[in-house]
Amino acid sequence: MYQIVTAEDEVAVPPTKLGSNIEKAVKESIEESFEGKIDTTVGVVLSVTEIEEIKEGSINPGNPSVLYPVRFKMLTWMPKQHEIVEGSVVDITEFGAFIRCGALDGLVHVSQIMDDFVSYDEKNGQLVGKQTHRILKEGDLVRARIISVSFTEQSKLGLTMRQPFLGNVKWLDEKKEEKKAEKPAPKKAKKK
Repeated sequence: MYQIVTAEDEVAVPPTKLGSNIEKAVKESIEESFEGKIDTTVGVVLSVTEIEEIKEGSINPGNPSVLYPVRFKMLTWMPKQHEIVEGSVVDITEFGAFIRCGALDGLVHVSQIMDDFVSYDEKNGQLVGKQTHRILKEGDLVRARIISVSFTEQSKLGLTMRQPFLGNVKWLDEKKEEKKAEKPAPKKAKKK
């Protein structure tokens, strides 16, 4: 889930940035400290969007940087269990597919790709359903549900595509077309 988060922190602005606009220098220091980092409470910090308040700075002995207490807003992405995400397949392995969704990659294990026996076609770098002959390969756009989130040294997302309305977007479009073809045409009213 994408969200705007308000945070307060003491930001160190190095002496090399002190000659410029102080708000610009503070924002650059915050961006360097926070953007691209993962915080277990707010998720992945994507961007610092706004500086709300900069209080008077202070200098500590032995530290050449000026420390500014700052309140600012950040755009973050926090994956939530059971959330539906869309992404593209970035890697196929014999044990599953890695999907880039939001700011992280998630793994869909082969057992969670489709309701079919799935085999790995190493030659073509794709996963293939035994009965359905459906193919999943790099670059495919998919819809999946987050089933596990782990923020540790290596952040991990576990995904499933084995539920209704999930899977390769091409498969979902094919299902829609099949259902349209199954519906009988509406009966025309008889003229009297």
